[in-house]
Amino acid sequence: MNIRAAILIRDNQPRWRLVSQARLLAIYSLMFLAFGISGCSFGGNQTSEEQRQRDEKTREEAATATERAKPEIEAAGRALGRAAEAAAEDAHAAAEGIKDGWKQRNHESLDLNSAGEKELSGLPGVSPTQARRIVRHRPYYSTRDLVTKGILSEAGYKNIQDDIVVR
Repeated sequence: MNIRAAILIRDNQPRWRLVSQARLLAIYSLMFLAFGISGCSFGGNQTSEEQRQRDEKTREEAATATERAKPEIEAAGRALGRAAEAAAEDAHAAAEGIKDGWKQRNHESLDLNSAGEKELSGLPGVSPTQARRIVRHRPYYSTRDLVTKGILSEAGYKNIQDDIVVR
């Protein structure tokens, strides 16, 4: 499924389209103002009064254009804000989903006091020899006993600590 097609806001408009429209509107408004302000005087034989009047007219036209564009720019800003909020909510939901998926297990935790060597050697990083040693050093009162009894290193223990329990 296309990401853009999946992320829609209330108006059923894709977010990327609203952002593009807002950017284009801002660019066109700025270009209009820039051309209106800078491109008015090409004649060199003008008096200072004519220049002043033309400058005043340009300022008024720029102010009018800005006033007309302001509601559209504000609406585009609000739409962009809604899109940003929705994107943040989507990102948060995705992060929570990843976190939940990371915590889920496909198997039940193994009890160190009752699991067989074959089950124990199926744990990540546990060799058949280590599994035999785990069985031989029973009973366990804490999963941490694997380290304190010298059966596994700290790194080996961290590898399996979420997959084992003591009952």
